[in-house]
Amino acid sequence: MGVISLRLKERDLERLEELSKSEHKDKSTMARELLEYGWDFLMLKYYRDGKLSLNGLAKKLDIPVSEAIDLLKEFGIEAPIGFDDYLKGFEVFDQAR
Repeated sequence: MGVISLRLKERDLERLEELSKSEHKDKSTMARELLEYGWDFLMLKYYRDGKLSLNGLAKKLDIPVSEAIDLLKEFGIEAPIGFDDYLKGFEVFDQAR
């Protein structure tokens, strides 16, 4: 694991301290989690804005495409496939068995 040193605005430091207390985690752990959440949010935004494909989103988030679709649904971002495509996926799966 790498180490990084950075300067935070007083407001950001206060937010980090407040969040770490409410989550019962140390500031370093909380900062790492916030970076991860920020990365996920930014990749979802890139997908929504057409800067990433579904496969690209899944790769950037290091999750399977099916989980990426679930995540899109969770955040209210329209899934890239329709119901007919979804059903066709089951047909393909059955044929592969």
